[in-house]
Amino acid sequence: MTAHALYVTAAYAVSALAIAGLVAWIFLDQRARRRELAELEASGARRRSDRGGSSE
Repeated sequence: MTAHALYVTAAYAVSALAIAGLVAWIFLDQRARRRELAELEASGARRRSDRGGSSE
């Protein structure tokens, strides 16, 4: 493998790892937000949009 091919392969590998890390972070954060939302709904917290009345 030439030095250039090694460089390109390493660059693609680093980019793939970074993208995979971002995707994993998004899924883990989504799970956490859903868990928080379920806890809030279970505690009786209401959404602002459910209140009705005037919008401020």
